Amino acid sequence: MKIKRILAYRVELPLHETTYKWSGGKSVTVFDSTIVRVETDTGLVGHGEVCPLGPFYLPAYAEGVRAGLRELGPHLIGEDPRQLAKLNRTMDAALKGHPYVKSGLDIACWDILGQACGMPVCELLGGRYGEDVHLYRAISQESPEHMAAKVAGYRAEGYRRFQLKVGGDPDTDIARIFAVAAKLQPGDRLVADANTGWVQHEAVRVAKAVRDVDIYIEQPCLTYEECLAVRRQIPHPFILDENIDDLGILLRAKADLGMDVVNLKISKLGGLTKIKQARDLCVSMGIGMTLEDSWGGDIATAAIAHLAHSTPTEFLFSTTDFNSYGPVSIADGAPQRVNGRMAASTSPGLGITPKMDVLGQTVVVVS
Repeated sequence: MKIKRILAYRVELPLHETTYKWSGGKSVTVFDSTIVRVETDTGLVGHGEVCPLGPFYLPAYAEGVRAGLRELGPHLIGEDPRQLAKLNRTMDAALKGHPYVKSGLDIACWDILGQACGMPVCELLGGRYGEDVHLYRAISQESPEHMAAKVAGYRAEGYRRFQLKVGGDPDTDIARIFAVAAKLQPGDRLVADANTGWVQHEAVRVAKAVRDVDIYIEQPCLTYEECLAVRRQIPHPFILDENIDDLGILLRAKADLGMDVVNLKISKLGGLTKIKQARDLCVSMGIGMTLEDSWGGDIATAAIAHLAHSTPTEFLFSTTDFNSYGPVSIADGAPQRVNGRMAASTSPGLGITPKMDVLGQTVVVVS
């Protein structure tokens, strides 16, 4: 089997809640997502999705995905999409860095591998644990009162894990944490995710002000060293996210006792092949994980579901269902939230069928 052609499509993903806001005044109203289609000479076709959280969250941007595919795609024509390790070595040799560009291609090739084997991707990633996986809901940054009011609505949808977007003015963030924590019920989990928005002294001050709140602190500062300094001064369970982009920093953070949980994103690491390496390393080191991506629609959610569902339950801290955040559906067969949980498809591959009328015209063609 050989790769015959690579196509890409651009899709806009609006939000039910209009705007998604986080630290530093950053916000997105419509997400720019790239759908990658890999066609083979046998007729099997696989799909992936890459959707950066704007150009100001990580070193990734939407048009960069498409430009990178034009640069990288010709090197993959004629390669066997089922040979994932070899394919990733080829991509890394042809294009240094830019893991987010490679992610959609890698996911699409896992989709092909699953179809070729007649197996769901989660079974190829390690096996299916349990009937489904629990989800978290991100609470966009607003006033303390508005953020607290949203908890009841999200809980009615079945969510029991809440990711509170902080990282702004410390006094306001303290009020946000207390307001939302007051709405929690037994069994709920709350994460205060600063998305690198605090400087070191602010992070320590906020954490000490909410010392008695049952809460996780996630990625308070920009650098790993700042986060580690905060970690060593506060009593809360600690999550690293933006700094974790390869196995080296993951091993360093483990050696430094730098986190209790780590947030791993598929496109940040370069696809399912490389995030599986990081996931399995975390399992061997006893580190809990949130497994997700920067953003996306049905195809990204399907990839996340297969990754999460193939992770031992005790190490899966949380995951997410991006396709519930907006009104646009780009594929049939994608996981759907049921009482705050979702399950990976039991069909071969990712188990999705793109809606070609929604995808529209191709924006990249490599053959």
